[in-house]
Amino acid sequence: MDRYFGFKEHGTSYRQEMIAGLTTFLSMAYILFVNPSILSATGMDAGAVFTATALAAAIGTLIMGIVANYPIALAPGMGLNAFFTFGVVLGMGIPWETALFGVFMSGIIFIIITVTKIREKIINAIPAELKYAAAAGIGLFIAFIGLKNAGIIVGYEATLVTLGHLTAGGPLLAIFGLVVTSIFMVRGFKGGIFYGMIITAIVGVITGVAPMPSGIVGSVPSLSPTFMAAFSIDFSEIFTVSLLVVILTFLFVDFFDTAGTLYAVANQAGFVKDNKLPRADRALLADSSATSIGALLGTSTTTAYIESSSGVAAGGRTGFASVTTGVLFLIALFFSPLLVIFDTTPAITAPALIIVGVLMASSLSQIEWNKFEIAVPAFLTALTMPLTFSIADGIAIGFIFYPITMVAKGKAKEVHPIMYVLFVIFIAYFVFL
Repeated sequence: MDRYFGFKEHGTSYRQEMIAGLTTFLSMAYILFVNPSILSATGMDAGAVFTATALAAAIGTLIMGIVANYPIALAPGMGLNAFFTFGVVLGMGIPWETALFGVFMSGIIFIIITVTKIREKIINAIPAELKYAAAAGIGLFIAFIGLKNAGIIVGYEATLVTLGHLTAGGPLLAIFGLVVTSIFMVRGFKGGIFYGMIITAIVGVITGVAPMPSGIVGSVPSLSPTFMAAFSIDFSEIFTVSLLVVILTFLFVDFFDTAGTLYAVANQAGFVKDNKLPRADRALLADSSATSIGALLGTSTTTAYIESSSGVAAGGRTGFASVTTGVLFLIALFFSPLLVIFDTTPAITAPALIIVGVLMASSLSQIEWNKFEIAVPAFLTALTMPLTFSIADGIAIGFIFYPITMVAKGKAKEVHPIMYVLFVIFIAYFVFL
């Protein structure tokens, strides 16, 4: 074991790696309750999604640790689960079973482009500014969903949206949770989002805003309502332009989210040499495999988590830290009775969504706002995601405006040919859909 993971080579130990794995788990354990809360809005069984979430996270993280030997954990991604629910199923009217098939196919395509080395060409084709804008836009979208679910932001005919009744139970609990979680994050607590959510849940139960669970430890919820549902569809439904756009959007967001997360965490751990990431193909293969496996189990796209950086900060340097995190996700399967609290009280998970939005919006600082040809498509990409309630629409608008502003600036040759192809595709997307 020592020799396989290279403890001596990386200057680490069993104890250090296990502490790092526990730290990463606590930092991202909130997904066990947030993901079912979001996906159940599509009509999916919350218990089955809970089990699928834990299993997808465990399997993906174990593959990452054992195959790629990286201290990076995976789980159903924030933003992608929101796109799955609000953009695809509720927004486009696509059945959740068909959407799961879209996730599965995006994972298969990801595997193919990883094995065939096409990923480098795609990364080089899309400008960094649009990647940063997409990440920030997804963050704003997630935060908006959190505010909406908590009742802090409500619909209003005159101005479309307005503040809700902040003294009502739900909004007040969400505000309390946001304050507590923000304090944890500001103070640098590892797992601050998770701790904040647990404290908010306890206060919610005490005040009667959230229901009392029947217990803490219980049996594992059945996976049957979602297991292999991706292949229970009418396959005549998959040959549509709308589902193609869905698959490509899942692929796009997961592709660059994973690449950015892998590079950031690996760089923090000191793995990056000469701007290259060792074993990158193995890491990307682990991520893409986890996406397809997660879809078969019954959850949205599984991807690498930036919260893994907390484990690296705690000393994680090998895949054994990921193995520890994966095992903890398996143990977490027995805490399903707590799901009733989070599933019935959106105000408890809302602070987590808002804080994740804050973290993702930080990528706006990487955009060169003084270059107007860059600022316009980047701004429209980030802004239209929450305003249209669609990640796909935000990406499409940004990709349309980028070639226009670059050509107007006299920089047509700096635009990759693939971007011109996407320009035409996304115009057709708006015209025909």
